[in-house]
Amino acid sequence: MADIFNEVDEEVRRERLKVLWDRYSLFIIAAAVLIVAGIGGWRAYEYWTAQKAAVAGAAFEEAVTLSEQGKHAEAEKAFAKVVTEAPPGYAALARFRQASELAQANPGKPADAVKAYDALAADASLGQTWQDLATLRAGLLLVDTAPFADLKTRLEPIAGAGRPYRHTARELLALSAWHAKNVAEAKRYIDMLTGDGETPPGARQRMDVLTALIAGEGKANDGKKG
Repeated sequence: MADIFNEVDEEVRRERLKVLWDRYSLFIIAAAVLIVAGIGGWRAYEYWTAQKAAVAGAAFEEAVTLSEQGKHAEAEKAFAKVVTEAPPGYAALARFRQASELAQANPGKPADAVKAYDALAADASLGQTWQDLATLRAGLLLVDTAPFADLKTRLEPIAGAGRPYRHTARELLALSAWHAKNVAEAKRYIDMLTGDGETPPGARQRMDVLTALIAGEGKANDGKKG
């Protein structure tokens, strides 16, 4: 008797499964097709992305080679092409290299390079660290020519506590203030550096030299007055 009941139960289950399949088979098949198509599409996208990155990487390396050969004008154009055609990561790197090539192709005339770095500094999509780096690079180009007030406007924001490039920014500001014969401001930035426990040893040594120069100039001026 038990076997008969088991056979009846099996038949009932088969009938129920058949009813469910007849009712929902199209949905099940459609879902399976969508899953397979989705996986295939994702694989295709990954392949396309990898291929595009490989092409961008090769173009970037070619531009770097031109730079290393001293062909800065050609390298600038090559990096400009990478900017327009490469994925975001390579494009951002190429923008920085493009600005650098502009500076090297026109030594003594940093206006174009500074403009390029200013555009990077204003681009919030890059993130604060990259923006600060662009600001610093522009400051490096201008430290010997720009008035101290202009350089201060540029670099003061990235010279604050916790900013990643604050030490170099403070060095540039101290040097610019000294060039402008603004001893009080030069000493202020020197004190900021010496009072920062994370200031690199090299920066401390350079500030020691600058402090000695300022002290020597002060003695010389006192001697003239006497």
